[in-house]
Amino acid sequence: MSIGQIREGLARGKAAEVTQGVALALEQGVGASVILNDGLCQAMGAVGERFRKGEVFVPQVLLAARAMQRGLELLKPHLVAAGVEPVGTAVIGTIRGDLHDIGKNLVGMMLEGAGFRVVDAGIGVTAAAFVELARAHGARIIGVSALLTTTMVHMREVVEAARSSGLDVRVMVGGAPLTQAFCDEIGADGYSPDAASAAQLALRLIRQDREDSAQAQAPM
Repeated sequence: MSIGQIREGLARGKAAEVTQGVALALEQGVGASVILNDGLCQAMGAVGERFRKGEVFVPQVLLAARAMQRGLELLKPHLVAAGVEPVGTAVIGTIRGDLHDIGKNLVGMMLEGAGFRVVDAGIGVTAAAFVELARAHGARIIGVSALLTTTMVHMREVVEAARSSGLDVRVMVGGAPLTQAFCDEIGADGYSPDAASAAQLALRLIRQDREDSAQAQAPM
């Protein structure tokens, strides 16, 4: 019942119901990873899917994401105690010259809902700062956002800086003026048209890296 309460509360953006559900599940002895995966992540994934289909809109997704964050705050100490590792670390930020952050913030919430540890670099972030934070935090993903056509051109600098750094990191880009063609042109690893898709893209990139690594280590 508590897992169901978490899912239903998150779908409606009701933070109080989500935290009550997490607390109840913990009291019932449900494992922290089960609460995270079967409760918070599954529910947030469903919200993201509804967003992609146009059944809900940004305000509802924001409410759901904030409710999820409240649940995560309660759950995190138990995840640490249980030794549950995040899927990976993602550094996100808005490119230099751009001060918009609503989309970036929503992507961060969706990434957390997908199991990532998120390092928010903020707004107006330079290529060097993205790489520095990725190195400092062992990030596997750099997510770069832009809302202005005059700033999106700087995304190429992030891709080039990441490649020359020697870090094993993937660069994904997004924002209203971007397209897949632009992503391909600057050599980024992936493009997402919205926040919900960004979380799925990050998961695919991580999974692809692990598969490539396993193949490279397999005996000939």
